[in-house]
This record gives sequence, structure tokens and C-alpha cells, in this order.
Amino acid sequence: MAAWIVALTSTMGALFIGEVMGMTPCVLCWYQRILMFPLAVILGMAVFTDDRRGALYGLPFATGGMALAAYHTALVAGWVPQWWIPCGTGPSCSQQALVILGNIQIPWLSLAAFALIAVSLIVYLRRTRT
Repeated sequence: MAAWIVALTSTMGALFIGEVMGMTPCVLCWYQRILMFPLAVILGMAVFTDDRRGALYGLPFATGGMALAAYHTALVAGWVPQWWIPCGTGPSCSQQALVILGNIQIPWLSLAAFALIAVSLIVYLRRTRT
């Protein structure tokens, strides 16, 4: 349930930023959305059907998203060489314009969300191990 709430909140937040605030996501943000949006559906279905397999199916999305968000966070922090930046035309992946709650950038929130989901799923899978 906790993982689903985080995934659903993240999905709604991403949709709000893109559709209501009108901010175009960068390439890495799109990839993170590709990994987060299915989590909201998969984990929601698992919660309401009480199906343990939802955690198994969601874990690769969460770990992949966590790796991608960690790379994006390192990119924004300036720890990645300039030639590693994957973005071409459109919004820059390394210069984030949106900060929340003072100085928290979107890639950091994405990393935290994916990490919380992954940890929640791992804890759940360990508890329900047969």
C-alpha cells in the first residue's frame, strides 16, 4: 500500500507539473515517467486484489527508475561529464528550472520516490516470503 501511494502521488505530481504548470519534461524525465506511471497501475491492482505478484512485477520498474533518477541527480549536481548528457533538443537535463520547497529539485524527488517504492516492495516481499 505504501509503495502504491508513493507511485500514485508521484504520477499525479508529474502530470500536474507537465499538464497544469505547462513545463515540458526533459528526456530523462520522460524515461523516469515511463517507469513510474506503470508502477501506479501495477501496484494499485496488486493492492486491491491482494496479489503478491504486483510487488515482484513492480520491483524492476522501481530499481530501474532509481538508477535513472540517480544518474539524473548526478547530472544536475554536475558530477557527470558534459559529454555524458543525453539531451539534445528541448529542455536541458542538466539545468533543472523547477525547485520545490525551497531548494529541492525534481530529479531528487524522483530518486526519493523510486527508492521509497523499492524499499517498501523489498520489505513487503521479505515479510510475505513463504
